[in-house]
Amino acid sequence: MARRLPGLFHRPRPIEPSPGQESVWDYPRPPRVEPRPERVVVRLGGQVIADTTHTVRVLETSHPPVYYLPLDAFPAGVLVPVEGTSFCEFKGEAHYFDVVAGGVAGPRAGWTYPEPARGFEALSTRVALYPGRMDSCEIDGEQVTAQEGDFYGGWITAKIVGPFKGGPGTAGW
Repeated sequence: MARRLPGLFHRPRPIEPSPGQESVWDYPRPPRVEPRPERVVVRLGGQVIADTTHTVRVLETSHPPVYYLPLDAFPAGVLVPVEGTSFCEFKGEAHYFDVVAGGVAGPRAGWTYPEPARGFEALSTRVALYPGRMDSCEIDGEQVTAQEGDFYGGWITAKIVGPFKGGPGTAGW
């Protein structure tokens, strides 16, 4: 249930996390980068395109975590740089990749911050992926659910509770 303020946006009521879960409403703003030890496996076109335990994730209020994998975890030719950038007020200028494997291409399915803002230096040698544009993304063997919408690239697991920004009607959160 959301609380409505007359004439203003509404903030949803956070789901109470169970033991072992995290609420995205306890994440900070501005966001935080943290290293993670989990095994992350990504598949596209029927092929494993990344398998690593050297990830970081970005945590931001109301957003599922975005996992960033080392650029060198991907085989040559999988990440194809494309034109165009976007700007994040916290992280800086993002550059994009088409992700290609097994005869399948995920247009602009990955991004990186080659010269990130202070505090986000760990992202300079890493790439994030939209999980909904991959065959699968797994964290420690659990299939990730993609965050709704086409703007954020959050990775949702059973350990993360929302509600999550990204879907219809959430722009004002």
